[in-house]
Amino acid sequence: MASKQQPKQSKSKLEVLRERSVQAEQGGGVARVDKQHAAGKKTARERIEFLLDEGSFEEFDKLVVHRSRDFGLDKQLYPGDGVITGHGLIDGRNVFVFAQDFTVFGGSLSETHAEKICKVMDLAMKVGAPIIGLNDSGGARIQEGVVSLGGYADIFLRNTLASGVVPQISCIMGPCAGGAVYSPAITDFNVMVKDTSYMFITGPDVIKTVTHEEVSKEQLGGAITHNSVSGVAHFAADSDEHALRIVRELLSFVPSNNLEDPPRVDATDPIDRIEPKLTDIVPEASNQPYDIRDVINSVVDDGYFFEVQQMFAPNICVGFARLGGRAVGVVANQPAYLAGVLDIAASVKGARFVRFCDCFNIPLVTFEDVPGFLPGVSQEHGGIITHGAKLLYAFAEATVPKVTVITRKAYGGAYCVMASKHIRTDVNFAWPSAEIAVMGAEGAVGILYRRELNDAQDKESARNTRIVELQDKFANPYVAAERGFVDEVIEPAQTRPKLIRALSLLENKRDTNPPRKHGNIPL
Repeated sequence: MASKQQPKQSKSKLEVLRERSVQAEQGGGVARVDKQHAAGKKTARERIEFLLDEGSFEEFDKLVVHRSRDFGLDKQLYPGDGVITGHGLIDGRNVFVFAQDFTVFGGSLSETHAEKICKVMDLAMKVGAPIIGLNDSGGARIQEGVVSLGGYADIFLRNTLASGVVPQISCIMGPCAGGAVYSPAITDFNVMVKDTSYMFITGPDVIKTVTHEEVSKEQLGGAITHNSVSGVAHFAADSDEHALRIVRELLSFVPSNNLEDPPRVDATDPIDRIEPKLTDIVPEASNQPYDIRDVINSVVDDGYFFEVQQMFAPNICVGFARLGGRAVGVVANQPAYLAGVLDIAASVKGARFVRFCDCFNIPLVTFEDVPGFLPGVSQEHGGIITHGAKLLYAFAEATVPKVTVITRKAYGGAYCVMASKHIRTDVNFAWPSAEIAVMGAEGAVGILYRRELNDAQDKESARNTRIVELQDKFANPYVAAERGFVDEVIEPAQTRPKLIRALSLLENKRDTNPPRKHGNIPL
């Protein structure tokens, strides 16, 4: 007698859940994961695990799949749909994160992919926590047409609304092209990975077709290009791991939102530390360079300066440090490059950084040694007036504590722009080597005594005599100090304790701007 066939047992609900979770964690499959590793890149999940405190990641929308049924996509339903989203901890602080998964549809953005990102961005703004985006995507999912484009616009809107509310950090860890680049462009900081990441509006093939220019992806939009030439990126990492360590370090200096103060640490570096080597750091000849980083490192806690955009516009240095355990933003002219002159790139770099610090309650410390704005036809035609005004506007608008140290030159309009007393800087110090004047003595003599020098028998001697006279009169900080434009002329060795005391004084500072929807910065 034939045995009866046993009915097939259906899977339990718990088994179905576990099965789908495993599918989501496998991404696009073993072959695609291996290909990602072969390219020197981590997978999206590996990146999140490396970025966040161990075991702290909580995932959202793990089982979401796309809604498109066109072009055979109905047979390719990957749980997660090419992006991993959720929240976790960095040094015990809440953060929200999304990581695009290149192993699933090349990380392309679909309607559901975008909805997942928007969900964590909305929640981040509600709870006041930073947003970290790990970008690795081939762009909009072509099969979904305008729906995927709408998804990008939804993200752009949230980037804009979150700006100045919570810190936003983008890591470019693979391709980021076309309209996708505008989301990282709105965020506060961009970290790119050398050799494996790139950003551009139009790729090399399109450029060759339209303009007949031949360029590689790396030359067009690689990490070094955007760090040194365009200024689009702020850091160039050597690997995925390095990029994620940069993000963790960056967050250690900034608050979780615009209503909090930056994190403080217990200072191990004595707050009253005197630094005698600062006495001789500025050369006696005013046309001789020195590295402003030597000044910064000598003053800040433990000699540690976390520089931002180091490769771009090196005539100005910006970055984060600590003074007495307090996080501060540092802006400094760099006499070792172009004499520290302000040009278009330096003005834009400085303005953007100042505004970030002001958004997130980070005090500003300015080290000034500036001979003026860079002259030249290219600068004038490129808009140095408008771009220089950005830096002026940013400093003037900022309501955070502001302290300035003039180490040497403070000439012309650049003196006004670099956080002078006249634009609401709270405490202004000057070293005895400071030179505060409309212009250098050499240039001033040529204007003030032109006729006299033309009539002189010994023109060189007459010129040198007048230069010495003007240097004695103006190449010092005492005229400005007599007017109250400089609060105190200090010994260079005393700079660290003076700055820490000033910042302690200003800790409860309150300043406001006139009621308005927003100002109209000269963009």
